[in-house]
Amino acid sequence: MLLDILYLVVAVLALPWVVWRRFSGGRPVAAPWVRFTGAIDVAAKPARAARIWLHGVSVGEAQLLAVLADELRRQAETAETPLDCVISSSTTTGLEVAAKRFGADHAFPCPLDFTWAVDRALDRVRPDVIVLGELELWPNLVARVRRRGIPIIVANGRMSEKSAAGYAKIRPLVRRALCSISLVVARSQADADRFTALGAPQVTVTGSMKFDGVRGDRHAPEVERLRRLAGFAEDDVVFLAGSTQDPEERLATETFLALRGRHPRLRLVIVPRHVERAAEIAAMLDGLDVSWSARSRLTDAAPLTAGHALLVDTTGELGSWWGTAAIAFVGGSLDGKRGGQNMLEPAAYGAAVSFGPHTRNFRDEVRRLLDADAAVVVEDGSTLTGFVLRCLDDPAWAATLGGHAQRFVASQRGAVAATARMILERLPVPGQLGPETA
Repeated sequence: MLLDILYLVVAVLALPWVVWRRFSGGRPVAAPWVRFTGAIDVAAKPARAARIWLHGVSVGEAQLLAVLADELRRQAETAETPLDCVISSSTTTGLEVAAKRFGADHAFPCPLDFTWAVDRALDRVRPDVIVLGELELWPNLVARVRRRGIPIIVANGRMSEKSAAGYAKIRPLVRRALCSISLVVARSQADADRFTALGAPQVTVTGSMKFDGVRGDRHAPEVERLRRLAGFAEDDVVFLAGSTQDPEERLATETFLALRGRHPRLRLVIVPRHVERAAEIAAMLDGLDVSWSARSRLTDAAPLTAGHALLVDTTGELGSWWGTAAIAFVGGSLDGKRGGQNMLEPAAYGAAVSFGPHTRNFRDEVRRLLDADAAVVVEDGSTLTGFVLRCLDDPAWAATLGGHAQRFVASQRGAVAATARMILERLPVPGQLGPETA
């Protein structure tokens, strides 16, 4: 009750910000009223089927949990266990991706951590197991789920040094929440040690599920379709800057401008982390006098104009766009504020991969990529230009770098299958499954 009152105070103070986000033209807060009340709309739980509720905060987690759900269904079918998976997310882009991967009636906004919202959502979903992607420890959610005896599993558990230090300041509260977690499946031993130190009673290490969640087939139908839309010829060299933040789009564009005269087959694709920044990036491209086109305007009848840069102003396609790239820069890694984005996606396709020095979100993956001579760290715009130039001048070196990356990712797969197996082991026996949702 005390926590609900505190949340209400915060919600009232945040209301002007929520309204501003709604009408400012930026990314709005996802379904605030539905999340406040817990009045979610979700498909009825099938009779005699187990239901798993997966939760991922945003796009990356939703995509990864979709891969996990596919494996859960595959293993459940092999074991002749009827299974139904639903997913929640906390952001508009995460919900868009979740609806595409699971179906609109199996994706819903995650309730805010008010007791009434959590209880109402639980009544409607009626899960047999709840799976939290990476780490989402909300006190009321954990407490209300524990009261119902529903297992909670943290999948691909990640806890940075910074997060661990912050949680240590409220160790009793965190310990209480972690003691209610049935299992933490950690992505690395360092993450597992931090969970254990804070009080998680059962922790195991499988490796990062992100290795399984990335694609690697350059001839996949969706990659081929995007390549046709972009009009890329076989001898084009695509330089893709993905998951970018300001000022990374400008630095990538300046690299393109500096090198295209010497290498006329160079092509530029920019995929920003947040699609609502597309207008801002478009203005930057115009200011640099770059001819460009927007992905949203491309069709089979009207593909990309030859020589134009491409600004991808849609969501959910980056995983396939990486398959068109020979040279990759992974954003959110130059300014030290964001901690980097997923560099395993271009690595899986065998692109020559680069990223900035600030990659704390992927510290273990980065260390292992660098140890395998499978990626390059660029410090700023000039070193990014130098990296792309070396790839263009020495394609054999770029191909070797990409080959190391692709083989490394392939060698690390398997965490999703192991995680799915542990989740299914915690399902109730068929006779103990909850009833069909009304």
